[in-house]
Amino acid sequence: MEWIFNQLRERPELAIFLTIFLGFWLGKLRIGKFTLGTVTSVLLVGVVVGQLNIAVPGPVKSVFFLLFLFAVGYKVGPQFFRGLKKDGLPQVAFAVLMCVSVLGVTWLLALLMGYNMGEAAGLLAGSQTISAVIGVAEDTMANMGLDEAQRQSYVNIIPVSYAVTYIFGTAGSAWVLSSIGPKMLGGLDKVKAACKDLEVRMGNSQADEPGFIHAARPVTFRAYRIENEWFKNGKRVIDLEVYFQQQDKRLFVERIRKAGAIREVSPNVQLEIGDEVVLSGRREYVIGEEDWIGPEIQDQQLLDFPAEKLPVMITKKTFAGKTVSAIRNEKFMHGVSIRSIRRAGIDIPVMAQTTVDAGDVVEVVGIRQEVETAARRLGYIDRPTNQTDMIFVGLGILVGGLFGALSVHIGGVPISLSTSGGALIAGLLFGWLRSKHPTFGRIPEPSQWVLNNVGLNMFIAVVGISAGPGFVQGFHDVGISLFLVGAAATTFPLIIGLLLARYLFKFHPAIALGCCAGARTTTAALGAIQDAVESETPALGYTVTYAVGNTLLIIWGVVIVLLI
Repeated sequence: MEWIFNQLRERPELAIFLTIFLGFWLGKLRIGKFTLGTVTSVLLVGVVVGQLNIAVPGPVKSVFFLLFLFAVGYKVGPQFFRGLKKDGLPQVAFAVLMCVSVLGVTWLLALLMGYNMGEAAGLLAGSQTISAVIGVAEDTMANMGLDEAQRQSYVNIIPVSYAVTYIFGTAGSAWVLSSIGPKMLGGLDKVKAACKDLEVRMGNSQADEPGFIHAARPVTFRAYRIENEWFKNGKRVIDLEVYFQQQDKRLFVERIRKAGAIREVSPNVQLEIGDEVVLSGRREYVIGEEDWIGPEIQDQQLLDFPAEKLPVMITKKTFAGKTVSAIRNEKFMHGVSIRSIRRAGIDIPVMAQTTVDAGDVVEVVGIRQEVETAARRLGYIDRPTNQTDMIFVGLGILVGGLFGALSVHIGGVPISLSTSGGALIAGLLFGWLRSKHPTFGRIPEPSQWVLNNVGLNMFIAVVGISAGPGFVQGFHDVGISLFLVGAAATTFPLIIGLLLARYLFKFHPAIALGCCAGARTTTAALGAIQDAVESETPALGYTVTYAVGNTLLIIWGVVIVLLI
């Protein structure tokens, strides 16, 4: 065992990977519905490993943190700038006010308790579950000309304060927004009814509702033999599809077999008794059609044709800002179904009145030729790939870091965004640029996950290892009182946000809850809200406010240090 300890001291990179391994493993363990979370687990494991007095080179921490911040900005950039347009301004204004309340409440509580800048930064990071504040605050302190011993003491206390306040920051946010939130908006039953009403208004026919829970209702292809007397005198393909539309069913004829021969489908092809047809559409509307058309048949040859699902980034101005219903009515969407919409990494309900934004990734499904035609009309076919444009990433972080290094002197104190703040801003700009010109700058979702999660947790691992020797004493110094202060710092801004959403902005209850979760960047709370109100509509208020909140809350890491 002593040999292993010596190896960890001599090779700090092994200590980091030990911390990552144990931290991710512990972070996935559940006790009932409670889980510690990966970031907190990595931090605490790092603290334990750090008791071996392991010296980790400084640049390791900075490199991973810059990768993380750039990835955060890249992910939310399109929504951040989209929110600055007229229709997004109310949600942007709400997010700004709520973030200001977060800063104000945290700052006042820190002053009341007499916290130093390290404790205040840790309180902000943990109570608002914005781990990036740790790195931003450290960078800011490094540029303030503090005495090295004093600066190090502040830096060491940040992860302690973060660990104490993070648990309620995560669990408490979900509880407040899913339990107290609906009560403040008129009661849970009233909010549930309002959500159902919103679903009806946004998806005003039965055919639009299936996309709402898209994961459980995929597009399918089924074959039937025509036996119904309705076809006795001959009906055209277009007649059958119009009939389906009149029944609020979006189904298409994709293939026909007449007299044993497979025919090309066109609107005027005649359908007669004895013909065999393949229909495509949502599963729940294809199943059961045999009772009306005729029996379902399993025919490998008839069903053996190329179908495809394609992710498409919306780039054409013609369709950015259009509703799903308007897009479905385009001629090129014949035979094509919208399976899902992802915005800033969040699944958006696919309903008739859902607005599609530039930068959204829409997954379309149908026969290959029809799907590819529709995809090209909508925007850029974002085919799955494992290649990341590292030229784009490297240039973005370099430009952002150089910009962040610029400083102005106020009262003799140098003020700057720091390299970390610059990397975040660069990520926002480069992410927005990618949504406008998607032929370059590709960072696939798996790569974004690596940059986000590995980047952040590598940084947190080094923070924990470095703070390890003084962590126990620091925990003893801050005491249980910091946990209670952290709970207050978590709860009060959420209450303020709910009041603002209801009385000042007069948001729909579903949008109000989603906006509160988004401005606080708490995805766990969004899931809890959706479970509580039994609807996915709160996600409609999440993305714009998430983009603004993610940006401002990280910048608050600079501001809270300067205020204290």
